Amino acid sequence: METDRTNKDVLLKGVKLLGIALACMFTGPILAYISQTKLKTPIDNVVLIIAIIICCLALFFGFKGINTILDSMFKKKIK
Repeated sequence: METDRTNKDVLLKGVKLLGIALACMFTGPILAYISQTKLKTPIDNVVLIIAIIICCLALFFGFKGINTILDSMFKKKIK
């Protein structure tokens, strides 16, 4: 009798997505902080908008990575 096992390829994909989320979790707030503490120039607003987009991407990649990891562990394999 064969048991269901974790799909290693899908698990690796989920871990990569979580790595991207981790990078975005650090980059977004750092850029937001930098754009608010510098002397006010017109480019600071653009940097703040980019920082907000990166923070939203961190949320997206985090949820997508966790969902992918859970799929690799619990999803039934179709034969």
